[in-house]
Amino acid sequence: MRSRYAAFVVRDEAYLLRTWHPDTRPPAVDFDPAMRWVRLEVLETTEGSPFHTAGTVTFRAHYTDNGRPGSLHEKSRFVRHEGAWVYATAVFVD
Repeated sequence: MRSRYAAFVVRDEAYLLRTWHPDTRPPAVDFDPAMRWVRLEVLETTEGSPFHTAGTVTFRAHYTDNGRPGSLHEKSRFVRHEGAWVYATAVFVD
């Protein structure tokens, strides 16, 4: 989760697509030039150990959009695909 957040911060589309499950991966990542990610809070995790095949991360990502603060609160589901953890789906919280 933290590496994907960092990839959004630096706009690393290749990394984001590579770590997205092929069944839910979009063709491209559309970065908003007015948005700046400023902080990540990991609020809860479930499963996701070396012995699991799936897990969740609930987080709040803080940003500014044209200088106005905001946040994204999400519960993301990660699964193992070909031996690597990849982002599969998400539910927005709040």
